[in-house]
Amino acid sequence: MKATIYGEDEVVTGVEITDNNNVEHDIQIKREGEIHSHQQDGYPDKAAKRTREGNEHVEQARAFARYYVYATRGYETVSPPDNPVRINAVRLAIQELSDAEFESLFGDLYQQMRSYHDETPRAIDIPAGAPGPNSVLYHQDVYLGVDPTETELEDAAVNLAVSHGINLDEDALNEQAVSSLSTEALTDWESFGSDLADLASEAEADLTAGVYVDAVSSLYTSYVGGDEYVVTEPDESPFEREPDTHIELPPVEPGPLDEFREFLDHHLKCQVRDCFVRMGAEPPEPFRVLGTGRFESTAAYKLMDIYPEYHDPEERSLLGKVRDLV
Repeated sequence: MKATIYGEDEVVTGVEITDNNNVEHDIQIKREGEIHSHQQDGYPDKAAKRTREGNEHVEQARAFARYYVYATRGYETVSPPDNPVRINAVRLAIQELSDAEFESLFGDLYQQMRSYHDETPRAIDIPAGAPGPNSVLYHQDVYLGVDPTETELEDAAVNLAVSHGINLDEDALNEQAVSSLSTEALTDWESFGSDLADLASEAEADLTAGVYVDAVSSLYTSYVGGDEYVVTEPDESPFEREPDTHIELPPVEPGPLDEFREFLDHHLKCQVRDCFVRMGAEPPEPFRVLGTGRFESTAAYKLMDIYPEYHDPEERSLLGKVRDLV
């Protein structure tokens, strides 16, 4: 995949993409990631007239264009759960959790996995419409936060917080439950967060050191019922925004808690891999791993020959090897 930005205005960024079939695409993307226009002459214009692989190449071009604009311009053109940078940030933030913190956030998920292999009670019921217990995927949404006092913007952030009526020394959000905040306090924090993001963007500041796991949703499920892919809703979602990633796990043998932590880390590496593969790009070497990440990506690897079989743990020849995705 090759990309070049040929122009932009206040609304859209124009990108020329050459896909892995050497088909050229002219794609204009709005700041929030919406495709404003997409011109190409290598595939039928209507999706219904394209082959499955043809549709995938078109979607690859769009995904790569969004990511290229995000990476080179800094616009939020990639939704957080589809952004490999966000997913890896979640992975790294989870690594920083103590065992007690990890169990507090992901204990229900661990319990649900264990319930398949011993007498541990289930954290949630198996959906009535699921064909069987082993046909269910378990999901949990993960939300990141940023502690500005751990970043290079500490002094500016403290002053900004004061202007919003927030004392960061006393009110640090990562030390209290989101559910304990009043509506007014949440509004103050959201306004502060928005202004802090603007400040960080203007200063081109690196906030990586301040990233932490802020909250998670309750468990929810998905399954294929007949010809329909059914996704339930979590009973509890801490924020009215997109999560930074979705954990998607089949009922695996979790082992001890420390082994489950390692497995979850590997699962998120697989998700990062899937993001790059589904945009037609080779994953960076640390993420050239085998195993299941996203359900939709696993299905694509099984159905289309254009993809390496990264989901298959037996395909060890793919490890560390660069392969053109054609």
